[in-house]
Amino acid sequence: MTHRERWLRTMHFEPVDHVPDEEFGYWDNTLTLWHEQGLPREIDTLPKADVYFGFAPRALVPVNQGLSPGFEREVLDDTGDYLLIRDEHGSTCQIHSSGQDSIPHFLDFLLKGRDEWEREFKPRLDPDDPSRLPDPDTWADLKQEYAKRDYPLGIGIGSLYGWMRDWMGFERAAMMVYDDPGLVEEIMETITRIVLRTIEWAAPQVQIDFGAGWEDMAFNAGPMISPADFERLMVPRYRRIADLLKEHGCDIVYTDCDGNINKLVHLWLEAGINCMFPVEVAAGTDPLPLRDTYGKRLLLLGGVNKRALIAGKEAIRHEVERIEPHVKEGGWIPHVDHRVPPDVTFENYRYYLAAKRDLFGIPEPAPWEERRPPEWGPAEQNA
Repeated sequence: MTHRERWLRTMHFEPVDHVPDEEFGYWDNTLTLWHEQGLPREIDTLPKADVYFGFAPRALVPVNQGLSPGFEREVLDDTGDYLLIRDEHGSTCQIHSSGQDSIPHFLDFLLKGRDEWEREFKPRLDPDDPSRLPDPDTWADLKQEYAKRDYPLGIGIGSLYGWMRDWMGFERAAMMVYDDPGLVEEIMETITRIVLRTIEWAAPQVQIDFGAGWEDMAFNAGPMISPADFERLMVPRYRRIADLLKEHGCDIVYTDCDGNINKLVHLWLEAGINCMFPVEVAAGTDPLPLRDTYGKRLLLLGGVNKRALIAGKEAIRHEVERIEPHVKEGGWIPHVDHRVPPDVTFENYRYYLAAKRDLFGIPEPAPWEERRPPEWGPAEQNA
């Protein structure tokens, strides 16, 4: 059974040899700390870590659905410990000069209202901009690869609220829904048209297996937008996107949303987004009640409480055993419910992978020395 067959059968509640072996990723400084705990120093990026740990691959059609071009990233000030930068969204923020992972401290956002939208953002969101598509030679090569692939292939579905929040800031985006609802609708409709246009271009040429979005729009207390506004503004637009994918044989659509999403799940299902990811347990989104409530209508990616990996081996085993019965029903690919933080030791993470693979019958990868890609060159040894 190929990775693609296994992934699709799992997500359609069909029998498989084992669930796909996937994980979400790591903070950069998690890998840095793990180098002191036994992880080879050459494993310093998420793609390299996926290869090292032996996870099953997935891919996305390389279309650009966001700002094109993005704003030029620029360092405005360097205090030694911190950098003041203008990021690719035009926002001004403070970050650690060391590069360590942390949430940037935002100071200002470029999109403040209709003037900035018309002048700075709308021209960068032209659905017909040719830079949204790969160049013809690259695309010809990719189509040949995709035709013989053994992995799932997806396409982006954009971000109707999350991107707007990044451009405006949390408070302004929340208030804009009431202060200028026409502008909010225009922004969301513009993004929707871009997404539809790129899907219309790609789906007739390659078989799309899933749609993938990003809507980090919930805290542990609930969503950043009211369910009523979500239903009014976002459900009809996502429904158009999901319906277009379904016309082309793709019925698996997910979006990335951290936090407590319980008040939105039924609306996402109404919109055609039928898979929740990453199902952040510590924020109040427990996958077991979701499965009990929605049954086979709802697919799941994630749902393993990251805090169990911090607590130790007994907690890890208990957490994986807790979800085991529902995972074995199908429609659920289990992995950690966010990027793995540096509080998780390399030893605990390896134990988690071993426990997950043991309970779900996932084969252990061959030793790293046998799988290491030769094109990586000589291995860098830990000191």
